[in-house]
Amino acid sequence: MAQKSKTYYICSQCGYESAKWYGCCPGCGEWNTMNEEQRTPQQQKKSTPSASGGVFAQRINEISADDEIRFHTGMTELDRVLGGGIVKGSLVLLSGDPGIGKSTILLQICEYLGQNLEILYVSGEESARQIKLRAKRLGVSTEKLSIMCQTDVEAIVEYIKAEKPQLVIVDSIQTMCVSDINSSPGSVTQVRESTNLYMHCAKSLGIPTIVVGHVNKDGNIAGPKVLEHIVDCVLYFEGERHLSYRILRAVKNRYGSTNEIGVFEMLDKGLVEVPNPSLMLISGKPKNTAGTCIACVMEGSRPILAEVQGLVSSTNYGNGRRMSNGFDYNRMSMLLAVLEKRSGYFFSNSDAYVNVVGGLRLDEPATDLSVAIALISSLKDVPVRDDTLVIGEIGLGGELRTVSYCEQRIKEAERLGFKRCIIPRHNLKTLSDGFKGNIEIVGASNVNEAFNAAI
Repeated sequence: MAQKSKTYYICSQCGYESAKWYGCCPGCGEWNTMNEEQRTPQQQKKSTPSASGGVFAQRINEISADDEIRFHTGMTELDRVLGGGIVKGSLVLLSGDPGIGKSTILLQICEYLGQNLEILYVSGEESARQIKLRAKRLGVSTEKLSIMCQTDVEAIVEYIKAEKPQLVIVDSIQTMCVSDINSSPGSVTQVRESTNLYMHCAKSLGIPTIVVGHVNKDGNIAGPKVLEHIVDCVLYFEGERHLSYRILRAVKNRYGSTNEIGVFEMLDKGLVEVPNPSLMLISGKPKNTAGTCIACVMEGSRPILAEVQGLVSSTNYGNGRRMSNGFDYNRMSMLLAVLEKRSGYFFSNSDAYVNVVGGLRLDEPATDLSVAIALISSLKDVPVRDDTLVIGEIGLGGELRTVSYCEQRIKEAERLGFKRCIIPRHNLKTLSDGFKGNIEIVGASNVNEAFNAAI
């Protein structure tokens, strides 16, 4: 008698499982993410780990603590994000929207790594001819690159165990499937189990593996959130498809620092590194124009300057419209409320817009003052000095709070030719005694003082 399958509902964002459907996932709180899957009792039993007689423990003093072996990719920006290169035996998840450049950068590093390493490129989306045409366009001609068009994970793993390549690339994980699982490719169960098989293969054989994961905004395909706890490193490709610049961000890295970014530019010949992102982001700043201000954000260990644009205009509706691009909308609303309540700048009857040039996202509180001054500058129609950098966090009382890494930010501004830097007054005490430079440092206690010093 055939065993009856049971119906389960799995969240595509966090992997929460339930025998009942929910409109809102109890695990992560997202709406309309519960997907139906059929599962047989055999599959349930197989997924449960069983005790094995080969299990053993090792004393910590007997474990080697030597530095891990890394493979340099030939791209300084990518190595920076990875923490120095690809670690042997690691599992890396490269995620981003379709068409943003994930396959492009992987083929480019194959050209460099293929000089010394045997590489296996597994594609479940494109044919071998399509990959060959893209590789030809990018100038990839290494003889140590092998292409496999296959979606059966178990067959791929058996091939890896037999041939033992030195690097494996899987594009993409949403197309992979395990034959014993009834659900379709791209489901949460298939994505999770496929990644687990690649993870065990990478760890047991010491083969670094890069897995591509697509992000689908409608939530129909399981995104990388389900896989973040399995992999060793999670990289996100950010950027607008109609813009040439791409930002590669590390949000998890067991072998290096997190929140590091790499900046690339998409050209006809592929992705090109941008060694000086600050200069790139502020190169087109208009001169003597109201509503612009230069901010400095710390991305990992590197300070990066960015241009913040603010626009305030009279509204045609009863309530003013608010819009933000590259800056948190809720924080923008909070800053507008603080400026009205504490500083005397009124935006109630005006539309207010904030834009960060270049596709960079400013998540750090130290950029509050730059956004506020850009909005005030547009409101008063008074331009900010072109040679001025503004740093500071704004409290609900309108006061300026201290920021971290102040000296590094000032040094970066001085390197790029800025003559004045406005910082919170309390940060003057945190500067080292021997800190000198050719830049004027002005301390401010509140928004009004900072704006008067910036014009």
